[in-house]
Amino acid sequence: MGSPDDDNLPRKQTLKSINDQTKYKLKLLVLIILTNLLTIYIFTRPSLNLHPTSKYTINDSFSSDSNSLLNELNATKKQLETSRSQIIVLNQQLKSTNQLVNELLVQLNILNQSINRTTDSALLNFNDLLDDLSNEAKLALGPHKLPLGYSPRSGTDEVYASVGGGCLSYKDDLAQYMTYRVGKECPVDDVFAQRLMLKGCEPLPRRRCHPKAPVGYVEPTPFPKSLWSTPPDTSIIWDPYTCKNYTCLIDRRKFPGFYDCKDCFDLQFREKQRWQFDNGGLDFGMDEVMATRGKGTIRIGLDIGGGTGTFAARMKERNVTIVTTSMNLDGPFNSFIASRGLISMHVGISQRLPFFENTLDIVHSMHILSNWIPDTMLEFTLYDIYRVLRPGGLFWLDHFFCMGSQLNVTYVPMLERVGFKKLRWNAGMKLDRGIDKNEWYFSALLEKPMS
Repeated sequence: MGSPDDDNLPRKQTLKSINDQTKYKLKLLVLIILTNLLTIYIFTRPSLNLHPTSKYTINDSFSSDSNSLLNELNATKKQLETSRSQIIVLNQQLKSTNQLVNELLVQLNILNQSINRTTDSALLNFNDLLDDLSNEAKLALGPHKLPLGYSPRSGTDEVYASVGGGCLSYKDDLAQYMTYRVGKECPVDDVFAQRLMLKGCEPLPRRRCHPKAPVGYVEPTPFPKSLWSTPPDTSIIWDPYTCKNYTCLIDRRKFPGFYDCKDCFDLQFREKQRWQFDNGGLDFGMDEVMATRGKGTIRIGLDIGGGTGTFAARMKERNVTIVTTSMNLDGPFNSFIASRGLISMHVGISQRLPFFENTLDIVHSMHILSNWIPDTMLEFTLYDIYRVLRPGGLFWLDHFFCMGSQLNVTYVPMLERVGFKKLRWNAGMKLDRGIDKNEWYFSALLEKPMS
């Protein structure tokens, strides 16, 4: 039998378990309450406000920041407006530039087509500058392939005929000049051809035809008698000239009217006296000029625009060989020079002198080099004369015509620029038309420096 305590044991254990659970729940409740209280404390205590500010400080700062931002916004707006204006201007400039570029592209395209355009092979495939010329003109001007191919000396395998650049400005005239029957007689077009030369179409292209021959041609007068003899009328073709014989040319000086070198076909008149005497003024004596150089050192030279060749004839008498250039201005000047046994060249003053540099002893010109020549062209001519003269060579500028206002302002400085040294200089007023015209001549003997 058991005691009464044993009967109460299970009930005691149950009460204990209930008490333990109640305590646990209480503890848990207390823990939850404490946790909530702690959370409320943490989030509500004053110390959490790390940067305490009053409501007035916040409002002032906000106001200041707002003003600053507003100013920045206004400045940015202005900059945007300025940039927008600049963009509009740049856009307009870009449109204008695009338009110009397009126009240039059109022109370049036209030029490229012109360059690349091929011509008929029958016309020797010459460049487009001569497209509208005749076959004969194209054939004369080339290009012509070298038979042996590329030449190291010329740097090419083809060659073009020499022709003046001015010819391309007068294509109709050039085409007319190149119109003839190949292998037959050339047209008698001396006047027309010379007019082309005077326009700057110099040299003219070669032609494949024969010049008309004089009827009844006879042998020329023997040298030295030929120097002062009038040749027979049958020595030349008279078709291009007003006069049809030498008697007419010689008599020109007796009648009114203007002609180039009016009396120079009369070899027994003023031509016989030219350069024989030195008057100390504008007229220089030939012997006095030659005396400025060592004896025998003036041997070869050039007379520019030498009329009928009297300067060369006088020099020939002194054993000096002179080449004379002349134009046939209503007179057979070149034929007359040749009949005297002298060397003539039918070229104008626009052509580069056909002599190598530093080769001639003397160059002379009377009346031709004057103020009728454009200043720039004249300066190029003077430099070309300087080029062909040897060091120590003489340039005899004989009766250069100009206005008084041009003498010291234009021509003296020009000669100094070229580099000539003055050996002799004389100036005098031209009075035949009156002193009020202020017309002058000057004659000068100039030297190309030795170094």
